[in-house]
Order: sequence, then C-alpha cells, then structure tokens
Amino acid sequence: MKKNQRAEKKRRSMNSKKCPVEIGNEYEVEITETTPNGSGIARIKDFLIFVNDAKPGANLTVKITNIGPLSADGVIAE
Repeated sequence: MKKNQRAEKKRRSMNSKKCPVEIGNEYEVEITETTPNGSGIARIKDFLIFVNDAKPGANLTVKITNIGPLSADGVIAE
C-alpha cells in the first residue's frame, strides 16, 4: 500500500467515529473550561462541544448548531 493510501485510510477511520450529538438536539452539559477566545468547552463522550458566552462550572442545556469531525458548536437553549 502506498504512503498516501495509508494516510487516506487512517483519515477515514478517524472520521468514522459515531458522533454522539445531532444538529438541532438539546443536551445537558457542564462547562469545564474555556478557549482563549472565551467560548466554553463541554464534552459529551469525549466529543468537544463549544458554547459561546459560557463560563466554567456552569450546567447548561445547549442546542447543537454545527458538527465537525472532532467537535460541535452549540448555543445556550432558552
């Protein structure tokens, strides 16, 4: 197998993990830390969820707005 074929196979296997969240659904999370730009970070089954205007220690209900290969974005549910 050629080097770039191995790299592509590895990328596919990394992205084939089952995402534990779905766009539009709401989840109860705890903000555990913040990013340098101030977004809160929560985790659901080791999957990162970034939430604007969230502070560490907050327990929130967040609605998922966007999903990437390794993380998702959410907003505080009203």
